[in-house]
Formats: sequence, structure tokens, C-alpha cells
Amino acid sequence: MKIIIANKSHASYAEEICKNIEESAKVRGTGIARRTPEYIISKMEKGNAVIALDGEKFAGFCYIETWSHEKYVANSGLIVHPDYRKHGLAKDIKKVIFKHSREKYPHAKIFGITTGLAVMKINYELGYQPVTFSELTDDEAFWKGCQTCKNYDVLTRTEHKMCLCTGMLYDPAKKEPEKKKKESKFNDKAFQRLKHIKQTLFYKKEKVENE
Repeated sequence: MKIIIANKSHASYAEEICKNIEESAKVRGTGIARRTPEYIISKMEKGNAVIALDGEKFAGFCYIETWSHEKYVANSGLIVHPDYRKHGLAKDIKKVIFKHSREKYPHAKIFGITTGLAVMKINYELGYQPVTFSELTDDEAFWKGCQTCKNYDVLTRTEHKMCLCTGMLYDPAKKEPEKKKKESKFNDKAFQRLKHIKQTLFYKKEKVENE
């Protein structure tokens, strides 16, 4: 297994990557924004993606997006082929794309929004912290990417202030001491409770509005 910076020679994998992203979103019931093969190829050509390959077989992928004139960076579209899940590959891909992002955009804040506890835990271990949506990019192009998610109405009716996703941010200007980082543990039960509260709040409100 190798995880490398993707380039135009990997364009033949673009369609398979898009298919895996879409199928994963359907299973989870929340949206990884849909992307076209052309969009994925553009990321490869710019050196803004990493791909995991088992010989010639596609195993995983993730790409970089930049916002607000490269002040913010997002590691998006993380996907692992079903044959390679539950072996720590997602974590390895995140580490590689995070390192690549830090090297290519050293002053940028790296952020993400997700409902997945596994991704939250990986982000936390890399140094991300949970933040409100107001601390993320205000670039409208980023939020338009959420339109394919079934919970997009939640985001719009809260005026981009809150959704079922949790916002997480790595700020290179606020590095934690290594000792403190080791002592701090990801509390998945707390995030599960937060997600449950959000679901109860938003779905209850939606039910009332529809009555």
C-alpha cells in the first residue's frame, strides 16, 4: 500500500473515486458534496490531492480545497474503498493530506465539517479543535458545496450558524504544547450527545413547522 501525492497520471481513477464518494454519502445519509470526475482530475493536476493505491488498485483518496484567498484550507472528499475499510487507512490518508496541506499552505487555517465520529477523532489527534461555524470561512462557494446534503435546509434556516455537522479547525498560530496534546483525549460520548441534541432540536423544529 502506498499513499502518494496524486498527479495527472492518476486521472483514470477519477470516475471510481466519484462513485465511491457518492455511495458513501448515501449509506451515511449525510452529504459528502458530490464531485465530478473533471473536478477530481483538476485537483490531481494541481497537486492538491493524495491517493492510496494497492498496486494498481484504488484504495483511498482525499483532496485539498482553498478558500478566502488561501487563508483557509479544507481536506475534503476523504474516501476509502469498501475493501480497505477498518484497517486504519483513513487515518493514514488524513495524516498525509494534512502534512501536505501544512507544507503547501503553511499559514492557512485547516478546517472541516463532519458528522462522522471517526473523522472527528482523527482531526482531533492532528490538532483540530471543535469550533462554531462563525470561525470557519465565510466564502459562499464553500457553503454551496453543502447543497447536495439532505440536511442543507438546516444550514440555511440557521443562516450558516449551525447544522448537524461539527466544525473543526486547526490554527497554526495556536499550537498546543505537546504535553497538553498527549493528555487531552477525544471524548466521543460527548460528541455523540451533541449530535443527538442537534438531531432532536432540528427535526423537532421541522416537524412543528410542517404541522
